[in-house]
Amino acid sequence: MGMADSELDSIFPDTKRHRNPLVPIGAFVTAGVLTAGLISFKRGNSQLGQQLMRARVLAQGGTVVLMVGSAYYYGDSFKRDG
Repeated sequence: MGMADSELDSIFPDTKRHRNPLVPIGAFVTAGVLTAGLISFKRGNSQLGQQLMRARVLAQGGTVVLMVGSAYYYGDSFKRDG
């Protein structure tokens, strides 16, 4: 893992790379809801499966909003800093 980090550091300096801890959490929530929905479909509970698929879309949309929002926020702050 150290080698990948050093390669990323050479490509993207620390001042340009930020991490939002909510994005991985959103990704795990999306994956968990997707898994639960697929299990529901497999067990024959299509009504619960449909509700979980709708919840997955909401979780996935929230994750995308977090990604875009953090990119906009950090991108805008770099433009102000110089």
